[in-house]
Amino acid sequence: MNQAFQKLEKMRAEAKKGGGEERIKKQHDAGKWTARERIERLLDPGSFEEFGPFVTHDCSDFGMEKQKVLGDGVVTGSGLIDGRLVLVFAQDFTVFGGSLSYAFSQKICRVMDQAMKLGVPVIGLNDSGGARIQEGVRSLGGYADIFLRNTLASGVIPQISAILGPCAGGAVYSPAITDFVFMVEKSSYMFITGPDVIRTVTHEEVTKEALGGAETHSVKSGVAHRRFADEASLIEALRELLSYLPLNNREKSPKRPAKSPKRKLDDSIVPLESQKPYDMKEIVEGLVDQDSFFEIQPDYAKNILVGFARIEGRAIGLVANQPLHLAGCLDIAASIKAARFVRFCDCFHLPLLTLVDVPGFLPGTDQEYRGIILHGAKLLYAYAEATVPKVTVITRKAYGGAYDVMSSKHIRGDANFAFPGSEIAVMGPEGASQIIYRKQIEKDPSQAKVYAEDYKKQFANPYQAASYGFVDDVIRPSEARDRVAKAIARLENKREHLPWKKHGNIPL
Repeated sequence: MNQAFQKLEKMRAEAKKGGGEERIKKQHDAGKWTARERIERLLDPGSFEEFGPFVTHDCSDFGMEKQKVLGDGVVTGSGLIDGRLVLVFAQDFTVFGGSLSYAFSQKICRVMDQAMKLGVPVIGLNDSGGARIQEGVRSLGGYADIFLRNTLASGVIPQISAILGPCAGGAVYSPAITDFVFMVEKSSYMFITGPDVIRTVTHEEVTKEALGGAETHSVKSGVAHRRFADEASLIEALRELLSYLPLNNREKSPKRPAKSPKRKLDDSIVPLESQKPYDMKEIVEGLVDQDSFFEIQPDYAKNILVGFARIEGRAIGLVANQPLHLAGCLDIAASIKAARFVRFCDCFHLPLLTLVDVPGFLPGTDQEYRGIILHGAKLLYAYAEATVPKVTVITRKAYGGAYDVMSSKHIRGDANFAFPGSEIAVMGPEGASQIIYRKQIEKDPSQAKVYAEDYKKQFANPYQAASYGFVDDVIRPSEARDRVAKAIARLENKREHLPWKKHGNIPL
């Protein structure tokens, strides 16, 4: 082998070592994989093609000219997931703690630029201590270069972030702009300012885990879409998530051979008693292909379910009120969660199936003071703007403004069905009868229940809505899967356009 080849092989080997054996051991001792190990497990075997393995920083301050590592702390390249092309970057905590230099940022930018040219997803594996302080404003500029590309790519290609270690300060804004954020319990965290700064400024005592760990962001803040016990589970879920998504906004939703046997709902699945809770997931599982429901944000705003599924092999997005939590009411958190998901599905041609059992918006001063009007309008806006196929099934209750918001016919629902026992009205029978029959009830309070029952029989049923064409058909639960599948198939080539605009002004 001549000297040129020898040098090449030596440099390749050096680049693969990252920060060296000692730092790799520390990474493993912390229960974490290295950047290259993560990429190897994420992509199909042998498919990774690396970009820029010999890039180094050009900083000469604070003795940095003597500390150069090939690759400069981030591994970038392309590969396949289930045979489909993706681009990926993995921050390497063994090199300068994964801190971002200008050269580091430009490697990520080149990956994102190429992803846009090729029309393929970008997956970021984040494990970084933040900006490389020695580079000062150049590091900050590098972050901004990434943020710009995240924004331009939004709605064009799927962007997915895995938080596999620290992600702090300005670094958190890139994952926040991306479509999905996955975290690992006990080893990953995100926050704007760390516990030490908080202790100094506000005198609060808080741990990294309590401030920005996977549980905090999955349950309380809603920043994370899924949390996992370990990196292996997260990587497996990333691959599964990609299977539901088109590569870009010009492709249709992916389709696979449908699993058999086909199932159908039992006609008794919804309780006759309108106040009795039931698990909406049982209806979801009966409507979609077997084992195909991939839930998003399962631990946040549990009064609404969102996630991906398949019907007859076609990938769809699903939104459903959950009567087991807050009776399925829409509150601020649920509205934001569902609105964000609806908009993602609309970006990437994923048909929307909406299952409705909603008694209304959650009442109370806390909700009003925090802006339920504004936040509830986000969900209304998202559904009204969406042009993908929209199929809606009212399983039980659809009251008040929440009926309008949940993909009703009035905001361009394409196929709207209702179960026979469903209640569609301005408000519940008890409240409505108290208003309509107020004088009669004041004279004889014992008749309140009678008036409520009369109102329910006359108005709280699906047939009045059906008579106006607001519901296309009243169907039995056992018919629902077949009717939904046929509607989605029929609407596959739907074309609907919005008025020309630069962009709308969603009520943020």
